[in-house]
Amino acid sequence: MLCRRIASYLQNTHGLSKSRFASAFWIYSRRLKSTAAIDDENEQPQPGAALLRSDLNKVKRIVIKLGSAVITREDECGLALGRLGSIVEQVAELQNQGREMIIVTSGAVAFGKQKLRQEAVLSMSMRQNLTSVENGQVARSKLRPPTLEPRACAAAGQSGLMSLYDAMFLQYGVKTAQILLTKPDFQNEHSRENLRGTLNELLKLNIVPIVNANDAVAPPPEPDMDLAGVISVKDNDSLAARLASEMRAELLIIMSDVNGLYTAPPGMPDSRLLNTYCPEMDQVIIAGKSRVGTGGMDSKVKAATYALARNCSVVICNGCEEQAIINIVKGKKVGTFFTRAQARGTPVELQAKLAREGSRKLQALSGIHRAAIVNKLADLLLERKSEILAANQLDVQEAFGSGMQQSEMARLYLSDQKLETLSKGLRQIGVDAVNAIGKVVQKTCLAAGLELEKITVPIGVLLVIFESRPDALPQVAALSICSGNGLLLKGGKEAKHSNKMIFSLIQEALEPFAPVDTVALISRREDIADLLQLNQYIDLVIPRGSQELMNRIQQLTQGIPVLGHTEGICHVYVDKDVDPEMALHIVKDSKCDYPAACNSMETLLIHKSHREGPLFDKLCEMLKVQGVKIHAGPKLGQVLRFGPSLAASMHTEYGALECAVEIVDDLDDAISHINKYGSSHTDAIVTNNDENAEHFLKMVDSACVFKNASTRFADGYRFGLGAEVGISTSRIHARGPVGLEGLLTHKWILSGTGQAVADFSSGKYKFVHEKLAIEDKPNS
Repeated sequence: MLCRRIASYLQNTHGLSKSRFASAFWIYSRRLKSTAAIDDENEQPQPGAALLRSDLNKVKRIVIKLGSAVITREDECGLALGRLGSIVEQVAELQNQGREMIIVTSGAVAFGKQKLRQEAVLSMSMRQNLTSVENGQVARSKLRPPTLEPRACAAAGQSGLMSLYDAMFLQYGVKTAQILLTKPDFQNEHSRENLRGTLNELLKLNIVPIVNANDAVAPPPEPDMDLAGVISVKDNDSLAARLASEMRAELLIIMSDVNGLYTAPPGMPDSRLLNTYCPEMDQVIIAGKSRVGTGGMDSKVKAATYALARNCSVVICNGCEEQAIINIVKGKKVGTFFTRAQARGTPVELQAKLAREGSRKLQALSGIHRAAIVNKLADLLLERKSEILAANQLDVQEAFGSGMQQSEMARLYLSDQKLETLSKGLRQIGVDAVNAIGKVVQKTCLAAGLELEKITVPIGVLLVIFESRPDALPQVAALSICSGNGLLLKGGKEAKHSNKMIFSLIQEALEPFAPVDTVALISRREDIADLLQLNQYIDLVIPRGSQELMNRIQQLTQGIPVLGHTEGICHVYVDKDVDPEMALHIVKDSKCDYPAACNSMETLLIHKSHREGPLFDKLCEMLKVQGVKIHAGPKLGQVLRFGPSLAASMHTEYGALECAVEIVDDLDDAISHINKYGSSHTDAIVTNNDENAEHFLKMVDSACVFKNASTRFADGYRFGLGAEVGISTSRIHARGPVGLEGLLTHKWILSGTGQAVADFSSGKYKFVHEKLAIEDKPNS
């Protein structure tokens, strides 16, 4: 009905003939179709581009643009097969993971140039021989290879380039197809529609399309016309951007021989690679062209900006970098990531630099002044209690709405009691801090008039990353301030309201004595990878959280030591000779007092003599009454006909009202089990046999080993340290709960009266190496 009305209107109003009517109607219908398509897009918009690199691991459709500089040799004649092979392997790996990969490639000209140059040399040699026969010997320098026309090189190289891609991808079970395009192909709606249909069909068949500009027939360059914001295809950068837009790709990776965008031309003073770039806000000095190819950095930025505006994430990177594509998809810091997210606050590099300067000013303060900062913070935690708890309640409500696990909720929650305990712990740190820095721990007289002292000094700048623990923020800040260290804090987003409130109190306490920038709160998860590369400013990284967090930090860090523990798989061993009531009391506290804590018992080991006795039943019954889900270990599972499910692994941190129970043959079997399946965190024995206890304490290889005490005592506050920055299971200077002392290192102070090494070689002086008594000096 609508079509007949339109036809009648056009014929009656404009008096069109049938042929002209048919033409006009076709144009009108195409416009209707185009409008409908736009309306459909408005109804179902493409998801926005990723704001963070970490979101890139979710993308499915990816366009890879390979620049000429990436896949051609240095002599620009032939392909760099090693680099190309690595790129093909990465693309194939992602394709086999179920992603949809499209390659926009250069290289046909270089491939054809190598082929035609050989033909030109052969032709030249033949002409030279004929000329020599007819006219006598002619100087070789007068017969040079003719200049090779790029279009001819492209025509000769396209088939060879595609054959090479075919052969390489077949090694990984991936098939390819070639598509050659020119600028007019994008100016015609029919051609664009056909292109989209072809590419979608190839992707559906799990085939990687290899797209290239058809340089053999490309029209000559001409001024760009006003295309109403649509990028003009004039090189492979613009081709890739246009293709990514047409195909609704989620990620465009532009690979060249540059690392990305810089604040100034690379090599110049203060030139810095931009890890992220927001076209709307950031300014960048555009470098010149690459050594080969038609597109320079300017074209790459324009192409990237165009694609980003159409909801496609973009990374410009160095295609010569190993595993660049895989690492980009994993969210690692490779190249420059284009994002609409505007940088907030101070750049992290500047924050780290200011923390370094602040640490030196902290160190110059007296111990009394550093203690005064921490005592002020302890007062503020109680004075602003209502504000802190209100902010924490917002975090708890948001976490509850997001379905956070109960164990994580327990870490997130703050209460009056927690704040009271925090305040007391901070005051204890203040007492210990008065003489912490500059303390002489060793004094030696090397020779007459030559004395050597070993004194305590701060480590420098700490980066502490923690999850779901807002109470960790004031603890870590207090320890860092009292040890004279600068501090960068990154809390989990689930505690953002609590962290922001407590951090404001830390700055208020700092302000009268030291720069507030001495302690900085990092707001974006994206900034962590940047910080882990700043080994010129950051001296120690301390992650507090899950094993996943620990592993990620260890993978990303660039030469900065990492202190922490991966898991808290803690054991309680109930020995043969034991007081039953004490065993019940310790096991209950170790598991049920705070199941989410890393020092909570995860495996209960019971001597086999109790298997048929009342203590085994009482222990199991007590755990069940407390709501603890029990998993049987392999040995226990063999002797139980009916009972709890088998533990999936004896190397499991449950972090909840859940634990494993296992039978062991004797004390040595228990020690062997702990050393094999434990995480070197905290393990305890419950026994009346002092000899067994001593053997257990000596042979269990953990940071904390207890006799007749709950594993929950493994804590900085309970150890009298005031607080802890974490518990270390590594075997470095700090192990177990790391308090003030664990954040200090040493330096050597040598005081002489004009001595030189040559004086000792000549016999003028002699070494005595006499240990001297250390006098306590109050810190003024």
